[in-house]
Amino acid sequence: MSTFPLILFTSLYITHSNLAAQLFLDEEHDPPEFVSVNDSDNYKLGNIRRHNVVIAVLPLGEYGISSAAGVAKDMLHSFPNIRIGLMVGIGGGAPTIEHDIRLGDVVVGISSNDKGAVFQYDFGKAVQGQEFQATGFLNQPPTGHQLDTHINDILATNPRLRKDLQRTETGTDQIYRLSKVHPKVGKSSCAEACGDDPSTLVSRPDCGEHEDDPTIHYGLIASSNSSIKDALARDALAAKKGILCFEMEAAGLMNHLLFLVIRRICDYSDLHKNNEWQGFAAMMAAAYAKDLLNQIPPNKVEAEKPISEILSSIESMGNEIQHTVMDLASDSRFAKIKKWRSPSDFSTNANMARQRRHPGTGTCLIQSSVFQQWKLGSRRHLWLYGLAGCGKTILTGTILDYLQESENKHTTITFFFDFNDTRNQKLDDLVRSLATQLYHASSEAEETLDRLFTTHHDRCSQPQTDAFSNCISTMIHVTSDVFIIIDALGECTTRDELLR
Repeated sequence: MSTFPLILFTSLYITHSNLAAQLFLDEEHDPPEFVSVNDSDNYKLGNIRRHNVVIAVLPLGEYGISSAAGVAKDMLHSFPNIRIGLMVGIGGGAPTIEHDIRLGDVVVGISSNDKGAVFQYDFGKAVQGQEFQATGFLNQPPTGHQLDTHINDILATNPRLRKDLQRTETGTDQIYRLSKVHPKVGKSSCAEACGDDPSTLVSRPDCGEHEDDPTIHYGLIASSNSSIKDALARDALAAKKGILCFEMEAAGLMNHLLFLVIRRICDYSDLHKNNEWQGFAAMMAAAYAKDLLNQIPPNKVEAEKPISEILSSIESMGNEIQHTVMDLASDSRFAKIKKWRSPSDFSTNANMARQRRHPGTGTCLIQSSVFQQWKLGSRRHLWLYGLAGCGKTILTGTILDYLQESENKHTTITFFFDFNDTRNQKLDDLVRSLATQLYHASSEAEETLDRLFTTHHDRCSQPQTDAFSNCISTMIHVTSDVFIIIDALGECTTRDELLR
């Protein structure tokens, strides 16, 4: 048994939950010889039936979602072969007419009706949360169970634990009406502080002799960093979301583990909280976990992928989705910018130059020392001049294709002035086109044009040509190795403005 296909994760209340989980191990193993370098958590190893089990407990005095997430992350590094997870502990019940939840009952987080198994809420603020999907390969055990048998066997073997872990008298299982608030001062029990006046209690029928004791409830569990002690909030969340139970760790593990949440009810999430039911509640939750494991064939667990592999693939998929979303957002902004500035399509003139070019045209220019010096950066400008119609545009197309086909990492932008096309005759036409081509050259270039777009688009205005020229200068500065190819300067109708 060198691998650990299953994790039994106990939560809060180390005094009870940790002990309860360990008591249900059929056999204990030696402590792990090696754990992750930065893992300071303590683990208990053993087996239940033929399942290898590793038990982890939250550090003493540390509660809440973030603490649970830290323990889970460390555990996956130290035990990468973990296949399935159970989070076992106690919680506060949210009884309703539909769900007659009693102290000592068990609540199992199960998704239904497109709802997740765990609902994250922030008590004290507006109710906002995100629903999560539980693992799908852990089957619910049948209605009949052996929970009392498991607990009685443990207590018979460990009689000294009876005081803390045995069933509490049912007379202490009372729900007070919303109007009955527990006094803020004093540490007296509810029986002493609030009494047992029937008018202050919620009337509930006794459980029938043929009903399961405890009852196993399946549904939504609420998780938060803070303990809920408010009957009004409890009832509101139960009515709105169908919540059966409140606890403080499960949501913290959703990004680290795929697991089943098992909670034994020890209070009713109100000001009448007490510790009387915590020990027995922890025992019952651990007993349910053992009953569940006894009904899962070990070979089915072994057939599952390790959780670390599943999470790795999910993380990779998440990164791909994030990049896709970012690309879509960028494309959407780019489409708005193109519509805003309406740049001309430079490729039309470039394609015409290619069609008129014979194979090999311009080879001498490409191989010349002057051109190579310009390409390598020793000369910042290269000017080709000649009579109209002598083939300068054809050579421009040759240079453009050569740079675009080059394996060196650089950005090439171009513009063709054209006296036959009024959209390609002014300096403003040039800067619109060059800025649009530079947009995807780098993230910094995108941000530069985005800022200009946002500033003027919000005012429904167009920037001055100088503002656009300054924007392009910045975009070129933040983009490495930019080649700018401009053809037919003589056909620019705003030549003086261009030269300035």
